[in-house]
Amino acid sequence: MNTVISADETMFSTVHPDIEKRTSVSSVLVSAIFCVIGAGAFVTSLKMGDSSSTMSMAFMTGGTILFLLAVFRLFWKSKEWVYVPTGSVAKERTCFFDECDLQALAATLESKDFTGKNDVKAKSCGNVRMDYMLSQDKRFVAVQLFRFVPYTYEPASSVFYYTGAEAGAFVRCLEASKF
Repeated sequence: MNTVISADETMFSTVHPDIEKRTSVSSVLVSAIFCVIGAGAFVTSLKMGDSSSTMSMAFMTGGTILFLLAVFRLFWKSKEWVYVPTGSVAKERTCFFDECDLQALAATLESKDFTGKNDVKAKSCGNVRMDYMLSQDKRFVAVQLFRFVPYTYEPASSVFYYTGAEAGAFVRCLEASKF
């Protein structure tokens, strides 16, 4: 199921039917543990006899930091993308290319020919950004190209979805850093 959507939409504005955003149980548990430890440290600082002591201040500061970290993790880090057919978690990543490589990259993504004939190499920074979502089992990939226009990256291609063997070919090409 390799569908293409409009370049006005991004990978996260429209999602593939096989990708679902779920709550990460382990992240919620870690957040809960941080919250309990933070609240306990804060309460301990209030129960200490000398509220101006260094130990009391350390407990109060540590408790506050842990509690705020728990709230942050709970509200912003507790969701994860999951490739439903295999149950594999998908992570978002980015790599960069030169502006002159944009047409070759777009042609490669459209033709699904990941043999590396173009000799386009990924760089640490550049005017073309490739955002991709890759499942841990490497059976699903969503890819989109962006072009740098002063002060922002704007979509330069539609979103391409690859599953199965096509996703594996894309991953091998990505690991070799040759498109």
